[in-house]
Amino acid sequence: MVFILHFYCSNCEKTYPVGGLDYQCECGGLFKLHRTKGEKLGREIALGEVKTPLVPRRLQHLDLLLKLDYLSPTGSFKDRGAFAMINVLRQLGIREVVEDSSGNAGAAIAGYCAAAAIQCHIYLPESTSPGKIKQISAYKADVVKVPGTRDDTAKAILQAAEKTYYASHVYNPLFFEGTKSLAYEIEEQMGVPDYIVVPAGNGTMLLGAYIGFKEIGRLPRIIAVQSKNCAPLYHRFHHQPGGEIKATVAEGIAISQPKRMEEMLQAVSESNGDVVAVDDESVLKAQEMLGEIGIYVEATAGAAVAGALAYFKEGYDRNLKIVVPLTGTGLKK
Repeated sequence: MVFILHFYCSNCEKTYPVGGLDYQCECGGLFKLHRTKGEKLGREIALGEVKTPLVPRRLQHLDLLLKLDYLSPTGSFKDRGAFAMINVLRQLGIREVVEDSSGNAGAAIAGYCAAAAIQCHIYLPESTSPGKIKQISAYKADVVKVPGTRDDTAKAILQAAEKTYYASHVYNPLFFEGTKSLAYEIEEQMGVPDYIVVPAGNGTMLLGAYIGFKEIGRLPRIIAVQSKNCAPLYHRFHHQPGGEIKATVAEGIAISQPKRMEEMLQAVSESNGDVVAVDDESVLKAQEMLGEIGIYVEATAGAAVAGALAYFKEGYDRNLKIVVPLTGTGLKK
């Protein structure tokens, strides 16, 4: 197959090959993906992907459409991005990658690398949930535990990325090419909703939804949810000074310095959306509420529901269609 795909810098537009070791431009700009109209990405490497259900549920005062993305093959929506990225890397002949993750992205990439016979090294915080580490290890990936925060892990990976392909769910645009499928599935299942409420750390779901719905031709209002303990996007969006960064039960969004901050702000603003921050107590309460109706998810998924309940606490038009994707299963803890 001849690939016309290439990366280009979002700042200076310099082009780079998809299969190279560069993960950002020499000017510091982040990559975007150029894909010729009609150019198909590979689909040979698969783990039994399905269109995840969209189910209506009432939680407290709020009617929601819950998108059950925790039913993806490795247990999180990150499979969408891993599916797209690893299929392309396999076609390009790449046989070894490194990735840094708080857990779900690492598990997704490790799983798809196992299916593709690609050697995989996952760097993650040593505080990562044991269940996630066990899952990544089951895929025979090399697990590198890094002391400190999620941001310390992001720094540690850069040395390894000098010599090995960096299959990043943050830097690599191929990952967003996969997560945008969330928007296409929702549109197929119900049309374009009025609101989509997403947890936001590095923005892989937020930006995927934005890219997909923009391609479809209509944006729902994007409500991004962060933890009050780690809310850089919330503070920037509301023009507030940054708060103290502390640990949070929503470990999947505990990102103090998201690399694609400007893109995330643009996506929320362009959609006439908003950013809300919720405390750990409300996150755990929302997680518990979901369990009470038979839905067992990780705390980060609970954060999205907590954010929806907080955003619409003063009431809302019952005719509005509000989608909340649930990011990951609770079985990984």
